[in-house]
Amino acid sequence: MTNQGKGAIDIVLAESFKELAVQKPIEKITIKEITDKAGVIRPTFYNHFQDKYELLEWIVQDELIRPLQELILDGMFKEGVIRALKNMQKEKGFYTSAAKLEGQNSFPEILKSEISKLLMDQVCVESVNAEIPYNWLTPKRVADSYAEFMDFIIVDWVKDGMAIPAEELVDTVLFLLSHSTIDLFAKVWKKK
Repeated sequence: MTNQGKGAIDIVLAESFKELAVQKPIEKITIKEITDKAGVIRPTFYNHFQDKYELLEWIVQDELIRPLQELILDGMFKEGVIRALKNMQKEKGFYTSAAKLEGQNSFPEILKSEISKLLMDQVCVESVNAEIPYNWLTPKRVADSYAEFMDFIIVDWVKDGMAIPAEELVDTVLFLLSHSTIDLFAKVWKKK
């Protein structure tokens, strides 16, 4: 391997992990398998990550959140989400395997947490507080709610085989985020 810096090792370990995840469930992948495939020794892994779930978190941050964040900073939310989804499509086998994980260190939990952090990093808390009518409804709770929604949509999309084009999925998400449930269902409710 050339370029033995921390970033280069992280990438090699991530690629090894992703290749293995296509072949077998993530919960059955061992650190030894990751390091053997990457051509490094086990202590190298532990110099970079505590466990495979921290590596999964790093992958989510590197492949999904950072590219999205860069475009959000330029006011291009839609384009950022499309880029993140297209990154997932390029690694469809890995993300399909990751979406099957359940529990505390699962892909859905990591993704939800990272989306919430991203939203909190991008908002002016004072502005959000001024719009919220109740003290208990904090900007963090609002960010968590939107993160839960986006996480559900994305994980469901992955589990359905990523059949919907990324652009269409993002348009749908933006439509749902910009319209209230009451507005969407008002006509149906009035008929009954």
